Amino acid sequence: MEKEIERKIIHVDMDAFYASVEQMDNPKLKGKPIAVGGNSQRGVVAAASYEARKYGVHSAMPSKIAASKCRSLIFVKARFDRYKQLSQQIREIFYRYTDFVEPLSLDEAYLDVTENKKGISTATDIAIEIKKAIKKEIGLTASAGVSINKFLAKIASDYRKPDGLFVIKPHQVVPFIEELPIEKFFGVGKKTAEKMHELQIKTGADLKAKSLKELIKHFGKQGRYFYTVSRGEDYRRVNPNRIRKSVGAENTFSESLQSKEEIIEALQTIAEKCWNRYKQTKAQAHTVTLKVKFDDFKQITRSKTLEEVIESAVVFDKALAELVDSFNMENKVRLVGCSLSNFEIETPIDSHGQLTLRF
Repeated sequence: MEKEIERKIIHVDMDAFYASVEQMDNPKLKGKPIAVGGNSQRGVVAAASYEARKYGVHSAMPSKIAASKCRSLIFVKARFDRYKQLSQQIREIFYRYTDFVEPLSLDEAYLDVTENKKGISTATDIAIEIKKAIKKEIGLTASAGVSINKFLAKIASDYRKPDGLFVIKPHQVVPFIEELPIEKFFGVGKKTAEKMHELQIKTGADLKAKSLKELIKHFGKQGRYFYTVSRGEDYRRVNPNRIRKSVGAENTFSESLQSKEEIIEALQTIAEKCWNRYKQTKAQAHTVTLKVKFDDFKQITRSKTLEEVIESAVVFDKALAELVDSFNMENKVRLVGCSLSNFEIETPIDSHGQLTLRF
């Protein structure tokens, strides 16, 4: 692959976004440990303030466990319309500097400022301006990472949270990666880190010392990714035309489901919601996925890929029924979800003038 010009990439990540919005809108919550989400028996934390995080409370944690970790924890109902409104205002700030903005979620985005609208010479100065604008106009703090590619910028944004700014300059890339603990690599979860430690891979330098063949042997396709990023290479472009890869719906039940018949019945409403969202995208999916979470929090997924585009709810429902039939009821079920993916979309030309295939 031909090496491209050195790019200037910023990754902006809002600090505890949902929780910070609630503390901003309700001054009585400032400085207190709060969790956004329901506090019912089956509730899950959507976001936790930094005060709550000190007690070990974090997103995706069952509310019951969160409450046991922090007895003074305050639960606040999520207000996604409000979060979306502020997210849009934050993106408008980004667009003052570049049109190459790739949102990853409501609270984070990549920006390519190699060439920017204001003619500012350094990406660091742009990041400083953006952080100040978000604080002044929105009232929230953001952390930013600046470097030559997406991989490094994302790692950098997490380096000095909250309200942080971390820059990895071109000449710092190699030594930075070589000293980086393997757990800090984006894409390395707990299980992968354990496997790497077994292979005596504890830092970026250790990872870099492994051959491509070795990494593919132990980590499959992901091995190629580890091989390239350990050398500071990441040629992914910031894509302002980022396309949704799947659409789905799920539900956590107040009372656990005890049989597959109950799952099929519950799926009717969930599948209808998923199908309506799918039709709104005007996409053409080939894959149906069923997600099931048991009472012991073990989660399984089952997928079925069809040769023909899924164009009717009848086909979708039939595939889901087959997927329900394909797994064993190991325990009572607390959550059921379904999704459509593997989209077939007309090939567009992105804003960089590159022909981009979407499958």
